[in-house]
Amino acid sequence: MGHETMTPAKQTTTTTTLVFTYGTLKTGFSNHVLMQDLIRSGDASFKGVYKTFDKYPLVCGPYRVPFLLNKPGSGHHVTGELYAVSPRGLSRLDELEGISRGHYVRQPIRLSATGEEEEDEGGDLETEPSLVEAYYAHKSYEEELWRRNRGRSFGAYTENEARGYVKRKDRPQHLSFLDHIRIFVSSPSD
Repeated sequence: MGHETMTPAKQTTTTTTLVFTYGTLKTGFSNHVLMQDLIRSGDASFKGVYKTFDKYPLVCGPYRVPFLLNKPGSGHHVTGELYAVSPRGLSRLDELEGISRGHYVRQPIRLSATGEEEEDEGGDLETEPSLVEAYYAHKSYEEELWRRNRGRSFGAYTENEARGYVKRKDRPQHLSFLDHIRIFVSSPSD
């Protein structure tokens, strides 16, 4: 029973992914119940409030669903919550975000500290921009969504932006998420 054989197995069980949440997964919003479940089961822990290092457009789509567009340089420094998530927790988040169905894509994003982060022994996030992951709008509709919002975006998804949000179960069930997006981007903007 060599020590070497024990180490790799231990590392795979403790691997966490840092996930930046900017919309309905944040505290006080409709999908935060999933985060609470993951925290209770030990599959997620809150790491603090952060901002994106680069500017990104954060826009609303159909039913006031928030989307981060992977267009660095446009928009605002977006504020959100950072969580360390286990592999099991990550697969639950991927499922919610429709990764396999072309709804969102999980890709790297750089963050800066806001002064509201949890104390961490490592302390590496405070000194330099840290690479974590975020769920961006899928490329298949990102450009149209940006055009539909006429280049307007916001720096945080707040109660104001969320006003009028419709939960998935309360949306017309005969249409898919992507159908809702197609209808939204082809409708006139207000």
